[in-house]
Amino acid sequence: MSRVNTVLGTIPAEELGLVAIHEHIGYGMPGSELDTKWWKTPEQRYEETVPKLRAFHEHGGGTFVDATGICNGRDVDYYKSLSAKTGVHIVACTGFVGGDTALPHFAQAGVEYLTQQFVHEITVGIGNTGSLAGVIKVGVSRGGRMTDLDKRIYRAAARASLATGVPILTHLAIDAENAIAIFNEEGLPLDRVLFGHVDDGVNADKTRDIWIAEQGGRIGFDTFGYETELPDPPFWARPRKERLDHFLRFIGEGRLKLVLASADANCSPLGWPGVKGHTVNYIFDDLIPDLRAAGLDETTIKTIFVDNPADFLTIQK
Repeated sequence: MSRVNTVLGTIPAEELGLVAIHEHIGYGMPGSELDTKWWKTPEQRYEETVPKLRAFHEHGGGTFVDATGICNGRDVDYYKSLSAKTGVHIVACTGFVGGDTALPHFAQAGVEYLTQQFVHEITVGIGNTGSLAGVIKVGVSRGGRMTDLDKRIYRAAARASLATGVPILTHLAIDAENAIAIFNEEGLPLDRVLFGHVDDGVNADKTRDIWIAEQGGRIGFDTFGYETELPDPPFWARPRKERLDHFLRFIGEGRLKLVLASADANCSPLGWPGVKGHTVNYIFDDLIPDLRAAGLDETTIKTIFVDNPADFLTIQK
C-alpha cells in the first residue's frame, strides 16, 4: 500500500485528496519570536489560521504540506491540533529552507550528523511529538549560489531520502546544476525531488525549468497569488497573466506529469505582517478558475493537484 506520513499518522496516499504541496502554517526567520513589532500571541495565530484551513477543507482541499523547516517556526504539536480541528491532513517536513536559516548547532554539522537528524525525524519522530516528517526541505541560501553548508544539507537530504523513501522539496530551483550533481552522485532518482519556486518574480528568468525536467526532476509552480497587481506586492511578485502563461506553456509541452502547483502562503506569518489577503485558498478562489478558463479539463486539474502530489509524497524506499 502507498503510504504518506502526516502529523496525525501514516495514511494511504489515496486519502490525501487535493494537495497544496508547498505552504506554511507559520514561517519566520530564527529569532522571530522575539520581534515585538510583529509578534502574535498563540491565540491570535490560532484565530487567524483555523478559518483558512476550514475554508480549504470546505473547498475540497485534503492535504496541506507545511514546508517550514527546522529553525523557522515549525510547531508540530500545533499542527496536530489544527489537523484534528479542521479535518485537513498536514504533512510536516524536516530539513532547512536554506543553510542561511540554520542555527550554529546545525550550520557547523557534517553530512553524517545532518543525515541522522533527518532520518530520525522521518522514522522516529520530530522532537517528542510522536509525529513523523513526510518530506525533506532544502534550499539555496540568499545570494543565488549554493554555499558549502547548502551542499552538505542537500547531500544529507539525498541520503535520508534514499534511506527512508520520503521525497525532497526545494526552496528555489536556481543553481540546479550543483543540486542535480549532488543528487546524481548520491544515486537519488530525480523524480524524488520537487524543484520549487520556478515561477517567482525574482528567479523565473534564472531558472532552467525545462532543463531540470529533462533531467527527470519535478517542477514546482508554487508561488501562485504573489502578483504585482496586489496593493502592496512583495519583491518576488510577478504579473498574474505572465505566471499563468508560463505554467500553461510548460505543461502544454508534454510535461504535465512532472508539475505540481501551490500558493506558498502563510496562514499566520511569524515576525512579519505577511501579504494581506493571500492564502492557500488562492488555489480554489483564483488558480483553478483561471486554469478552467484557459481550457484545462477536470482530468488535467486532478492530475496537477491530486495524482502528481500523491505519487510524489508516497514513501518509496
